[in-house]
Amino acid sequence: MLHLIKLAVGCVSVDDLAEWQARRAKTHPPLRHRTRSTPKRSEEILAGGSLYWVMKGSVTCRQRILEITTIGEGKTSRCEIKLDSQVIRTAPLARRPFQGWRYFEKDVPPDLAVA
Repeated sequence: MLHLIKLAVGCVSVDDLAEWQARRAKTHPPLRHRTRSTPKRSEEILAGGSLYWVMKGSVTCRQRILEITTIGEGKTSRCEIKLDSQVIRTAPLARRPFQGWRYFEKDVPPDLAVA
């Protein structure tokens, strides 16, 4: 299964991300994340993939990707990734900083049990 991984810039915890997204979803629904480039392997991601979030140098959680859309054309085009509102905590996995998003299919951390 193919996933995406992205830095959650400005978020210090999973709760912080969930709160920020809940506020944003109320004022600008649906819950989505915008990025510059559209994944060329979108079909593989939409077959059950998730967006894994990196905070403070570790993968900490994920959200299912529901839809990937390209908005605009040419140099002004952007990608809109529609996300499930449920934030699923994962086992921590250290990751070095990077820009943008990356494909993520190897060594994906397991989900943590909900207590």
